[in-house]
Amino acid sequence: MKDNAYQPPKVWQWQPGNGGKFANINRPISGATHEKQLPEGEHPLQLYSLATPNGVKVTILLEELLEKGIKEAEYDAFLIDIMEGEQFSSGFVEINPNSKIPALLDRSTSPPTPVFESGAILLYLAEKFNCFLPTEPHLKAKCLSWLFWQMGSGPALGGGFGHFYAYAPEPLEYPINRFTMEVKRQLDLLDKHLAENDYICGDEYTIADIAIWPWYGVLVRGDLYNAAEFLAVDEYRNLSAWAERIFVRPAVKRGRMVNRSWGDESEQVHERHSAKDFVNKG
Repeated sequence: MKDNAYQPPKVWQWQPGNGGKFANINRPISGATHEKQLPEGEHPLQLYSLATPNGVKVTILLEELLEKGIKEAEYDAFLIDIMEGEQFSSGFVEINPNSKIPALLDRSTSPPTPVFESGAILLYLAEKFNCFLPTEPHLKAKCLSWLFWQMGSGPALGGGFGHFYAYAPEPLEYPINRFTMEVKRQLDLLDKHLAENDYICGDEYTIADIAIWPWYGVLVRGDLYNAAEFLAVDEYRNLSAWAERIFVRPAVKRGRMVNRSWGDESEQVHERHSAKDFVNKG
């Protein structure tokens, strides 16, 4: 062990401000930090989110449902600024006690149904509207397997590789190497799978694609963590082709724009959004 290496104490103590870029919104306890009710719109579906990869999953699915003419999928979207701690308001915690975006409230049910975790929201909406989820048992099992693969594998990309490569206070060789190896294994897995499939479940575009694309598709397109060259994403040709097939879908383009709080003038913030209004503004 190096002389200046970090040595964990016998009992860890929280030091506010430690932890890099997101230190000010991380804490070792759950629950609300302040009283504030969430805004509400006119549609049955109320989405409280941000255009992170996990947030984009849900808005892409909602826009895909609307693309199919399913008017019941009209929604209002409200931006939750996680850097300002809005996910810790009493209203948000009431819907999602885990204080992470996205969170959905379905007011078409009695009582209203709160849903949190992006994978759970995708599955809830796909079953509610009977779309983007295969009905044949073999294909449904395949779709759900890949959906939950993303939910389980994604943290190695986001909280692992992305954090240590792009956000940590200083670059550290061991965690960057550790998570780069795992991310490249995941990219290789997807690339090999897509060598014989147009989409994750074969010929059918499903919530598995919608869950995986905002992380891995965006990564190989060079739009996540500025890490395309570092990860040599050009090696994954099948994955890159799949990423482009999904990128050109109109609903994907719209879904990426909702609740976006950064970017150029073509990526404006929509703090309150109904899909119909957004399409008209298109």
